[in-house]
Amino acid sequence: MIILNGEVGNYIYNNGIRYSYFAGNNYLGLAGHPEIKKAVIRAVEKYGVNFAASRHTTGTSDLHLELEGALASFKGKEDAVVFASGYQGNSILLEILKGSYSTIFADQSAHASIIAAMPADVVKVMYYDHCDAGHLDYLLDYNRGSSPLVITDGIFALTGEIAPLNQIYEVVRKHDAILVVDDAHATGVLGPTGKGTPEQFGLPADGKIYQTETMSKALGGYGGFISGSHALTGLIREHSATYQASTALPPPIAAAGIASMAILRENPSLRTDVLDKAWTLREAVTAMDFTTTHFRTPIVPLIFDSPEKARGLSVFLEENCVIAPFMNYPSRQAMHLVRIAVSAIHTDDQISLLLGLLKQWKDKYESD
Repeated sequence: MIILNGEVGNYIYNNGIRYSYFAGNNYLGLAGHPEIKKAVIRAVEKYGVNFAASRHTTGTSDLHLELEGALASFKGKEDAVVFASGYQGNSILLEILKGSYSTIFADQSAHASIIAAMPADVVKVMYYDHCDAGHLDYLLDYNRGSSPLVITDGIFALTGEIAPLNQIYEVVRKHDAILVVDDAHATGVLGPTGKGTPEQFGLPADGKIYQTETMSKALGGYGGFISGSHALTGLIREHSATYQASTALPPPIAAAGIASMAILRENPSLRTDVLDKAWTLREAVTAMDFTTTHFRTPIVPLIFDSPEKARGLSVFLEENCVIAPFMNYPSRQAMHLVRIAVSAIHTDDQISLLLGLLKQWKDKYESD
């Protein structure tokens, strides 16, 4: 087990030893950004560490309102609502949309938070083949007469694949369905301004497209959010039991979110930097004949036909002071992989070191 002895960046300390860190989700390198740390310290000095109440009662502060305003502005929406964690977002959204759908159609590789969010009293849940808009269309045709809701990850956390949202959207329009995109791994990364998967594909501002998002990955902080119309955020605030019963985001967390939004706005090159670095790495591992995916995202998986190989590579890298974890992650599809996560703050030397170690392992354990 990795025991962190300091902050997460392009390096970490584990049991007093420094490792090059290609794990986690700190895509833009903001988790330890000095300006964010300063904002957190100021917030603790002014507000303490906890508001100790729900937003629905006495837990709303000016920090929350400022953060929600910054997120709404970033997303180009009327309003935003923040809550305890990104994992809760799908539960909150599916909860307040109840009555608008009777059947859920989810990607076969949907994130665990999507599966957990499905209300127990939904009439039918169906899984379409992974990233297959044609199969989704077939299932929707077969289930005509239902009120459908389609839900998918934007970027899939394990593989870095991008859902074909342009194709899915056309199917959704054809069947007058609701579309929900869990954009946890895409927010701050995809799209010309980092708004996520719908922006990446140039989808219109359709009232039937919803995103659930998080500040715990590219934005470097913590907490989930949903942006949209005042009507949508009002429904969440007034009718979501999950939202109403949760303690408000702590002051340092809210302050971190505000600071990260300012940094993102002022440094658009962070997004292009991480995508360029990840693509360089992806092309190099492909040239070494590793099996990977071919999407422009910060997640570069090395996929194997057995868990032993994947675990063995991860151990080899750790023995050489590089962290890239073997993933045994809750999913409907079994996958054996080492998940490499690239950050905007990784150096060229770190990427070269990683590639050199991958070649060593490949030559030793997979040579003919």
